[in-house]
Amino acid sequence: MRTALVTGGSRGIGRAIALRLGRDGFRVGVHYGSDDAAAERTVKEIETAGGKAFALKADLGGSLDGLWAVFDAAADGLDVLVNNAGIGLQQPIADVTEDWFDRLFAVNAKAPFFLVQQAIPRLKDGGRIINIGSGATRIAFPQDTAYSMTKGALNTLTLAMAKELGPRGITVNTVAPGIIETDMNGWLADPEAARAAAAYSVFDAVGQPADVADVVAFVASGDARWVTGQTLDATGGSQL
Repeated sequence: MRTALVTGGSRGIGRAIALRLGRDGFRVGVHYGSDDAAAERTVKEIETAGGKAFALKADLGGSLDGLWAVFDAAADGLDVLVNNAGIGLQQPIADVTEDWFDRLFAVNAKAPFFLVQQAIPRLKDGGRIINIGSGATRIAFPQDTAYSMTKGALNTLTLAMAKELGPRGITVNTVAPGIIETDMNGWLADPEAARAAAAYSVFDAVGQPADVADVVAFVASGDARWVTGQTLDATGGSQL
């Protein structure tokens, strides 16, 4: 059985990705940071649908040793790594503190870098690395410059690793969502804010987690074997 590891897999976009990969026949490692109940629900939902899953708890701002210890005990090698976990808070540059900037880069950029580094010896030939980026790297988004910078770092990681791992048949891509209705975007509960967000997309709608998960599923599949080093725009045509 193929195995996928999804960071931040208990809620939001990560949960949708975990559920979709579970339906596609992967044993799914559902990483989470603190919400035990959410992780348990995600694992149970995958299993109820006939799939296999296990939970891994780790603070991505710290050591990754505990995460890999659990993973190695549950799986024999890795087929797909999805670097989905991330934090964010819309802030203009004037409001960003050094502590928050450091935390953003620790979780959103440093952790994916070292997850990739440590995943490489576990990845099977023909495997997949999928980084969840952001449409904010394609457009000017001064509402959250620091967050956008962290996601830009993932685009660079994607390019470099795609070239390094290509000889092993491993593809490395970024999937870049736009505004997605998740807990992280609680401000969408305001109808006026939701209408403004929908207007970014050519579909005049706010994206759903499954919209991103379906793109990830394609990149994780054998059908995407000839796609690597790319940023796949999953913003619903935002700001075209």
